[in-house]
Amino acid sequence: MQNKFQPKGVTSQVVLGLMVIFVGLLFLLDNLDILDTRRAVSFWPMLFIIVGTVKLCDTQTRGGQLMGTGFIGLGVLIMLDRMDIIDFNWRVLWPLFFIGFGVYTLYRARTGRRMMSIDGAKGEADLGGDGVVDITAILGGFDRRVFTPNFRGGEITAVMGGCALDLRNSSIQGEAVVNVFAFWGGVTLKVPPDWTVILDGTPIMGGFEEKTIAPPDNSKRLVVRGYAIMGGVEIRN
Repeated sequence: MQNKFQPKGVTSQVVLGLMVIFVGLLFLLDNLDILDTRRAVSFWPMLFIIVGTVKLCDTQTRGGQLMGTGFIGLGVLIMLDRMDIIDFNWRVLWPLFFIGFGVYTLYRARTGRRMMSIDGAKGEADLGGDGVVDITAILGGFDRRVFTPNFRGGEITAVMGGCALDLRNSSIQGEAVVNVFAFWGGVTLKVPPDWTVILDGTPIMGGFEEKTIAPPDNSKRLVVRGYAIMGGVEIRN
């Protein structure tokens, strides 16, 4: 059975590369006095747009799509405000973030196995026969031990927060793919000593680090893909 969490890594990397080239060209044209883009295109709004676009291209879940759309929307609002097209007042609009986050939380609550944290979560979780994780940590920490006889991967998102997932009591039947997204945050995975870890991530002012001992065979493989944007991803056993 094909893993439905198989990430679209090539597509997201192409999109990221094209967007970075586009931003670089805009700044170059501005420095050459060919195009005046400094007011509209600055580091912070473009950062949110790039992060949101990468998240949209690299996610397989509805929650990830909502988060990516939110980042893009925030970046667009800031850019329009800098261009004097709209008056973006944080004091007036900040309650919308609570409303949006509440809607996001309700959506998560209706989807059973998905796990989420905004202020801290610890404990154990039995994934059962599903064997898939879908974790989001925003402005908080997520620390949990999960166990399943057939871990199949999933998606982990850490935004200005941290996620520590202990998989040492789990097993893999063949290969599992975990798609990670760490933005101003960190993800730590603890895996059994008989798992082979394959890193296929893209660090952007961040890092991917593997601290594992090579197992005697490659019968159980964990593939870790995704992005670490000003954040870090660590896998150890």
